[in-house]
Amino acid sequence: MKYTIAAFDFDGTIINRDSMWGFMKKTHHPFSIIINLILAFPFLLLYKLKLLSNGKAKQLLFSRFYRNWPVDKFNTICMSFQSFVRKSIRPEVYQYLRDHLNAGHKVIIVSASAENWIIPWAKEEGVDAVLATQLEVNTEGKLTGQFSSPNCYGKEKVKRILERYPERDCYKLIAYGDSKGDFEMLQMADESHYLNRK
Repeated sequence: MKYTIAAFDFDGTIINRDSMWGFMKKTHHPFSIIINLILAFPFLLLYKLKLLSNGKAKQLLFSRFYRNWPVDKFNTICMSFQSFVRKSIRPEVYQYLRDHLNAGHKVIIVSASAENWIIPWAKEEGVDAVLATQLEVNTEGKLTGQFSSPNCYGKEKVKRILERYPERDCYKLIAYGDSKGDFEMLQMADESHYLNRK
């Protein structure tokens, strides 16, 4: 008998906004954010012109804000970031998540955001796994500004699910997403739910 996995995107699906921007607002003064965005403008423009991939643009932006940060300091802030997540929850989607957990289904979060600020909330909720973008840490315990895994977006979401749960014939996959970055995951699912924020 097949078991069930419910896979949820995070930004825009479980919460109603982009968590990376929310995290930046928590760690940086508004003036610092403006300065960093001005300095990041060249590669943000390349992204808008489709001359730079989503993953590369995101990594460069992350590096602009967090390169050389001690990972312990970063993770401490990630723990307190749960309050932002709770305030941003989409109630109807949260209920879907709770219903799956109460039914004994495996619930996973598959996100392009950094796993560091998703995991604390996910663990508290009893989520089985967080498959998200991983951050590189150097031997001195500092963030390099690079990702140690590919940006978990688009086809990478499918790859990460199948790496974690390779016996595809043994489970029913139910997927929830809200954007083009979830398209491949929704397409591979046995049952898919496109949850437009509007």
